[in-house]
Amino acid sequence: MPNILTNLVAKNAARYGEREAFRCQYPGSEEWVPTSWAELQVLTTAAACALETLGVEPQDMLAIFAPNCPETLVTDFGAYANRAVPVSLYATSSPEQVRYILRDAAARMAFVGEQRHYDVVRSIASECPALERIVCFDASIKLDEDDTTSMRWADFIALGEAASQMCRDVVAERTAAASPDDIFTLIYTSGTTGEPKGAVLPHSCMNAAVRIHRERLTMLSDADTSLCFLPLSHIFEKAWTYYCLDLGMRVAINRDPREVQRSLRQVRPTCMCSVPRFWEKVYTAVQEKIGGMTGLKRWMVDRALRVGAERNLRYARRGLKAPWLLEKQYAFFDKKVFAPMRRVIGVDRGNIFPTAGAPLSDNIVEFLHTCGINIVIGYGLSETTATVSCYPAVNWEVGTVGTVMPDVQVRIGEQDEILVKGPTVMRGYYNRPDDTAKAFTADGWFRTGDAGRIDENGAIVLTERIKDLFKTSNGKYIAPQAIESRLGEDRYIEQVAVIGDRRKYVSAIIVPAFEALKEYARSRRIKFRSLDDLVQNEEIRNFIAERIERLQKGFAGFEKIKKFTLLPREFSIETGELTNTLKLRRAIINALYADQIEAMYAV
Repeated sequence: MPNILTNLVAKNAARYGEREAFRCQYPGSEEWVPTSWAELQVLTTAAACALETLGVEPQDMLAIFAPNCPETLVTDFGAYANRAVPVSLYATSSPEQVRYILRDAAARMAFVGEQRHYDVVRSIASECPALERIVCFDASIKLDEDDTTSMRWADFIALGEAASQMCRDVVAERTAAASPDDIFTLIYTSGTTGEPKGAVLPHSCMNAAVRIHRERLTMLSDADTSLCFLPLSHIFEKAWTYYCLDLGMRVAINRDPREVQRSLRQVRPTCMCSVPRFWEKVYTAVQEKIGGMTGLKRWMVDRALRVGAERNLRYARRGLKAPWLLEKQYAFFDKKVFAPMRRVIGVDRGNIFPTAGAPLSDNIVEFLHTCGINIVIGYGLSETTATVSCYPAVNWEVGTVGTVMPDVQVRIGEQDEILVKGPTVMRGYYNRPDDTAKAFTADGWFRTGDAGRIDENGAIVLTERIKDLFKTSNGKYIAPQAIESRLGEDRYIEQVAVIGDRRKYVSAIIVPAFEALKEYARSRRIKFRSLDDLVQNEEIRNFIAERIERLQKGFAGFEKIKKFTLLPREFSIETGELTNTLKLRRAIINALYADQIEAMYAV
């Protein structure tokens, strides 16, 4: 079987021709500019020939350090035509992270998105012996005066367009020789507990991932439109976007994650993969709107939510036809309440919205489905080419991450660790035989590091990330993510880091949602001159404490947060508190806020 990614553009160019492959808003413009499959094939061929002309050999590593943009996809497919390996870095990566990956992967070329990315790579180029050339996507990048090896994207494409027939023949020979055993990418782990490791994913992994998603997600087709929102350096978005393109689906590329809400309303996609934090923000915004309603409007919404829950969670979730009267009531409330809400968000044409990467509160999942937003919860890792499990079309269970994907095997090992085997599992970690050996059991199952169980319906229930699990001094085990995701429901709470390892009780470092909290303070005539004033105000602290207590209903007493510290600023990637995938770096948070943490445990 030929590699799906190697032949994807040529296959769909022949099938779809002038039909749109993707669209993108370019800097300084509000217009979404489409690129057809025929145009994409021309660009991909030029990129492939340019790479060959510049000396790229099969299985050479090519770094891509840029935000989401069409040039990234063109570079990817040009690399696959040469059997080369694109390695995507997060656009938010620090110089230290970029240096580490360029050196570890021995990247021969670096493709950079914007001025900052160029400046970073130039500043570390002398420490990356394999690096020979930088290619700049953004035409406005100012090159250093002494830079003789960098080139602009337009010149790179022109080089490929002018390539000789001999060059084209070499590329054609490489494409024909492509093997499922060839590496298609290295996905570097987020490094929450140490140095990032490059998961080696051969083309066979992606071939299998596309096949099993086609088998599971039968509701999707080339009539759908996906919004590419997560970074293409994230395996979830990378694998999802490739899958969408293979289906012939239109893909809208969102360049700036801060603009996703605007992009949603403009594109109105039928699907989009995302992380839970996006839906948490949607939920809190909707709850805030509902909270301000009175009279008939509030009655309508409350009644709509009861009807929606009955129809969608009791019947539609099970694939059952709702009673006639309930269906009529739902049609009315859907038209009057839910459809306008979905339209404001930009998901009124929604088909499915895959969501993974962290826990999402059961309350939020149920609320979104009640409103007719088809959230499909899933679970996966970089090392498994994303999806291990996800909700099936019917008979999915709230509180789970769905049933195991076709051809993937899961079993529960020691410490309730989820173990995975199947054609989408990585080959190992690049240049790290010891880490690779530790990542697999003696009989070849991949150790996910996540604890869980398989319920009576065959669905996976995640309980905790094993390395995050901690034990209080009283011997009680605490799963911090469960508490953090519950608090994430609140409109006044932006970020939470639960503390308690070897401590006598659980505490938390909390970042408030500052705009919402300032609005509350003004409504209560609480005076403040700065965020420091705001988070230290006793009335504000009591207000947050009351909300935390309500949110923790249902948790055991030993699991509940007893004390907390409010921070006057957000956790960030730049300060090291978050990974590029926005996961907490707990060790760094514990170190940075050691004084505040100790104060919470002072007698």
